[in-house]
Amino acid sequence: MAHIIVVGNEKGGAGKSTMSVHIATALARGGHKVGVLDLDLRQKTFGRYTENRRKFLESSGLELAGPEYHELPEIDSSELAAGENIYDHRLSAAVAQLEPDCDFILIDCPGSHTRLSQVAHSLADTLVTPLNDSFVDFDLLAHIDSDGEKILGPSVYSEMVWNARQLRAKAGLKPIDWVVMRNRMGAQAMVNKEKMGKALDRLAKRIGFRVAPGFNERVVFRELFPRGLTLLDLRDVGVKQLNISNVAARQELRDLMKSLELPGVEVNF
Repeated sequence: MAHIIVVGNEKGGAGKSTMSVHIATALARGGHKVGVLDLDLRQKTFGRYTENRRKFLESSGLELAGPEYHELPEIDSSELAAGENIYDHRLSAAVAQLEPDCDFILIDCPGSHTRLSQVAHSLADTLVTPLNDSFVDFDLLAHIDSDGEKILGPSVYSEMVWNARQLRAKAGLKPIDWVVMRNRMGAQAMVNKEKMGKALDRLAKRIGFRVAPGFNERVVFRELFPRGLTLLDLRDVGVKQLNISNVAARQELRDLMKSLELPGVEVNF
């Protein structure tokens, strides 16, 4: 059975697609067969990233390891029974097609609540939730008092993950390993940063996730998109000397991959 990684967060701009591309490419470069689904059927950022990569490699005459991107298959609605959801069938058909040949299936979810995203979360063996280091984003996980100290209760996204966990338990599947990644953390020791860390640690114990560092804000991520490249591809495309920011970004990716604790994965880049 392929190990399913879902990258999800119902808020846009958290870095889901950037993180998805780097996780999937790191796994592929490590020798694993990786299939990818993009559930943002309108924007398809991961799909655009893959297309940019294909065109750049073709024009450059390069061959670089990478994940295989797949569109959701079309389903004939006339074949559905009364009350069945066509999106459920499109996602389950896609996963069924990929599982026999893949070590990992990565599903990149949209930054909003959709039926597809909801079903995808129930399929997750590993759930990765990028979270900007801000109480605005924290509010998606839990409501907190005006001092940023006391957690008042879970919010909409946490409740959705809880429902996904319940569905998996009823189906006899192993629990979701939920990892919340703190993205865009400032380098300075700010009071807000410290409060965020403490609040996340308290919430992690309460609703059951692991906290790990994600990516800092770096220009390189935006620069790589038009060519469909990742940090791991830079030397292969002729960058002989990485600058300090790129070296630090590679270390962040290394730490991220280690923190995911994916089965059979050795982080050696």
